[in-house]
Amino acid sequence: MGSRFVTAIAEKDTQALRDLLAHNIDFKALTPKRFWEGANPDDVLDAVFGHWFEESDHIEEVVHSDQGEDVGDIKRIGYRFRITNEDGPHLVEQQAYYAEYDDKILYLRVVCSGYRRTD
Repeated sequence: MGSRFVTAIAEKDTQALRDLLAHNIDFKALTPKRFWEGANPDDVLDAVFGHWFEESDHIEEVVHSDQGEDVGDIKRIGYRFRITNEDGPHLVEQQAYYAEYDDKILYLRVVCSGYRRTD
C-alpha cells in the first residue's frame, strides 16, 4: 500500500491516489508553513496536487523510498522526490504514517521537509 501511495504521487495520478483512500479518511499533515487536515479523498487530493506538488512541479524521480517497521497498527513509508520547477532543482522528503482498512488508507499523517534547493 505504501509503495502504491508513493507511486501515485510521483506519477501525479489522481485516480490511483483516490482509489487508495477511504471515503472517510482521517488526514493530517505538516509542511514547513502550514498544517493540513481533511476528512475525505478530495481534501487529500487538494493538498497533494493542489498545493504540495502543483502542475508546474515536475517530479523527475523517486530518489529514495523506505518502508519501515510497523508501529503497532500503523505503517510508515519515507520517500524523497527530485523535483524541477521554475525555481530550479529541488529535493522533497516526506514521511507518511498510515493505517489500512479493507485495502484503503483510513488514517494518514504526513510530515514534509519542504522544497530544498539542490544546485
